[in-house]
Amino acid sequence: MTIALEKPAESRSPASAPAISRMVGVGTAATGTPVSQSELLELLDIDDPRVRSVYLNSAIDRRHLTLPEPDAAGRRLPEPQGRLLDKHKRLAVEMGAQALQACLKRAGADLSDLRHLCCVTSTGFLTPGLSALVIRELGIDPHCSRSDIVGMGCNAGLNALNVVAGWTAAHPGELAVVLCTEACSAAYALDGTMRTAVVNSLFGDGAAALALVGDGPGESRPGPRILRFASYLITGAIDAMRYDWDGDLGRFSFFLDPQIPYVVGANAETVVDRLLAGTGLRRSDIDHWLVHSGGKKVIDAVVVNLGLSRHDVRHTTGVLRDHGNVSSGSFLFSYERLLEEGVARPGEHGVLMTMGPGSTIETALIQW
Repeated sequence: MTIALEKPAESRSPASAPAISRMVGVGTAATGTPVSQSELLELLDIDDPRVRSVYLNSAIDRRHLTLPEPDAAGRRLPEPQGRLLDKHKRLAVEMGAQALQACLKRAGADLSDLRHLCCVTSTGFLTPGLSALVIRELGIDPHCSRSDIVGMGCNAGLNALNVVAGWTAAHPGELAVVLCTEACSAAYALDGTMRTAVVNSLFGDGAAALALVGDGPGESRPGPRILRFASYLITGAIDAMRYDWDGDLGRFSFFLDPQIPYVVGANAETVVDRLLAGTGLRRSDIDHWLVHSGGKKVIDAVVVNLGLSRHDVRHTTGVLRDHGNVSSGSFLFSYERLLEEGVARPGEHGVLMTMGPGSTIETALIQW
């Protein structure tokens, strides 16, 4: 969608540019059992020193997971793809409903106020999509418009935010919600390989929702304004993160190339510089950085390449420590922590950044 501006966005300062939309509420939820990395190693009976080191050096203390029940011998066996899809459906709807209700409460809104629901997930495939299932589960008005973004991975929360911000700009005053709900337990392969260890040591279950409203003429609601977006598809690394069929396992399996943190880090400047181009802002002018909790090495690479401090990514590392990588909703877990901290002041700017398959970096510029 094209939004008419008095001047091109590049020639305007962020303070004077019209907002695409406003962020008016956020909520998160997690399900399953909180489990530490050392506890998980014991539950999965992993004794390979190399694999154990991946778990124990991940900067993750605990995650919420729903693991298969042990059999009579106490073993937790791999679940077939059909059972994993059932798990995805159950957990994604359960967590999503909780996060959505928490988000609306924070926004001072009710389910009856919702006009558009966009659901994001990459941990399972459903038809009809999660939006329809959540609407039925919560008794939301069946006339509520909806959309589903499936399979775009950890960056998808910002892809959805971009789309839904456009929807709210076209429907000023009407409430829309981006709901990221990721049942990562439904994408686990329990085979003991190093490939699997990299994934199983990282991801956790979680859902996050963000409420958006576009200001009408003369209106100005509380909450940061969304000013602009910038994306970058690193085509040379398009296979570096993928979730595809494994014929040997008879199920889908996630793959992370060991080089992906360095690929993301090396390209972070490119997309952030594009995001800030023409705004009069430098990276040093950004007061708040809300970066996807993609993993310790990914965060470190972004910090080094963008010249950030550890304080800048305190919420990112805190979410990784307490929840692991909850995929598309991770940056909203960080945003919730920033709000609870109460340090953002009017006029300050923030950058949202997510990374995922493609390989892709997504960014957004916001202002309080």
